[in-house]
Amino acid sequence: MPKHDHPIRTRYAPSPTGPQHIGGIRSALFAWLFARRHGGQFILRIEDTDQKRSVPGSVEQIMAAFDWLGVDIDEGPRIGGDYGPYVQSQRLEMYQQWANWLVAQGHAYRCFATSEELAEMRKAGRGYDRRYRDFPAEHSDEQAAQGMPHVIRFKMPLAGRTRGCDMIRGEVAFDNAQLQDAVLLKSDGFPTYHLAHIVDDHTMRISHITRAVEWLPSFPLHLQLWHAFGWEMPQYAHLPVLLNPNGKGKLSKRKQQFADSRGKTVPVLMQEFQAAGYLPEAVVNFLTNIGWNFGDDQEVFAVKAAIPRFDLQAVNPANSAYPIAKLDWLNSQWVQRLPADDLARRLKPVLEAAGYAVDEALLREVAPSLKVRLKSLNDVVGMAGFFFENWSEFTPPAAEILIQRKMDAASTLAILRGALPVLESLEDFSAEAQYSAFSAYAASSGQKNGAVFGSLRAAASGQKVSPPTFDTMQILGKAESLRRVKLAVAALENAAP
Repeated sequence: MPKHDHPIRTRYAPSPTGPQHIGGIRSALFAWLFARRHGGQFILRIEDTDQKRSVPGSVEQIMAAFDWLGVDIDEGPRIGGDYGPYVQSQRLEMYQQWANWLVAQGHAYRCFATSEELAEMRKAGRGYDRRYRDFPAEHSDEQAAQGMPHVIRFKMPLAGRTRGCDMIRGEVAFDNAQLQDAVLLKSDGFPTYHLAHIVDDHTMRISHITRAVEWLPSFPLHLQLWHAFGWEMPQYAHLPVLLNPNGKGKLSKRKQQFADSRGKTVPVLMQEFQAAGYLPEAVVNFLTNIGWNFGDDQEVFAVKAAIPRFDLQAVNPANSAYPIAKLDWLNSQWVQRLPADDLARRLKPVLEAAGYAVDEALLREVAPSLKVRLKSLNDVVGMAGFFFENWSEFTPPAAEILIQRKMDAASTLAILRGALPVLESLEDFSAEAQYSAFSAYAASSGQKNGAVFGSLRAAASGQKVSPPTFDTMQILGKAESLRRVKLAVAALENAAP
């Protein structure tokens, strides 16, 4: 494990603009993993300086997402800490002081260009032309004192190259001639990201910064700002972005859901993962494995196992297609790992949301038979919801549900009629005893196990897909199973031409 001279302090600094995008959550997760590996702290900071885009309730959504994922926060809003406040709109005076300090030191300047002037520059096909960069200081002070609207811009070097080191990409270099004099403080007194994050990261003693590679073009500005302030700079890691499942284009925020090549809705916002029935353990496993490799050809791993191995420098710099099909597989693996009582606990709210009155003891009995069949917690509704309906109101399914593949009504009816005396004879009604009895019945009647088991499953559950046949009938009990098979026999007899 590499040694670090200073305490490790990482952060996630989202804008409160609504539900969290999965790309941002991955950046947060990598920052958290790094901090936990090195015994450091993970800080949440809210960057709400763009007041027009702020959405009420966003901070609560962010905190709820972390709680769901099991990502604990050491400092932040609602928690506190020694370096707050942790909301940028509560730190405006600090940004204004440091912006003015940069002006006084000759590293920045006031720009009085009007919106009309800026529009003319854009219309002419060029960026800001630095017309106020060398404006005499006495004139600048006088106009500012008179209340003339202005922004504060940074004086980027006009020649040479800015060089820096990225933990993932190594040394990076940028031609200064290609860069603009960026705005640091807006005319309303609010900072831009460029100024605010550096002041905050310095005063909050952040040691490592994880952010998307989209910020790499701004890296030279930030390097120059750290140099201008004379502060020790944190280490930066620019993470690869997530691409659409087809590998084309960034997986961005969107208003409308979209489907992948299988026609499956692709979740992108954190609340969609919860709504889709994914387990938080699977989502963390999934995100950790995009761009970073656990090693040992192991794809299913708990976060506790990943922490001692996690290394930002081992992150692959290449952008990755969003492997949503892998998440479905991982989720099924994690469902299988859950103890039955834990699975039942997580399934209960799903069934209740679908309108079922859930008997918890019955659900604990059903849960073990579901473990190898659920890809999503939501699958429980279609697969096992029938257990929680009023059994006395059960009606046999339509003939097309009862009749198995490559069979007809007559052969299905014959199977179910022959199954009745077998059912009645069973004193041990365990799934194992049923399996033995009906395997013997299939062999003696010249039928395949699949035809017999499938016909019984449809008769007992009323649907084509359910938990295993004999698990289902064991849970229903002998009397109820017999009643349902008799109802199916009657239904097929009545359906006969």
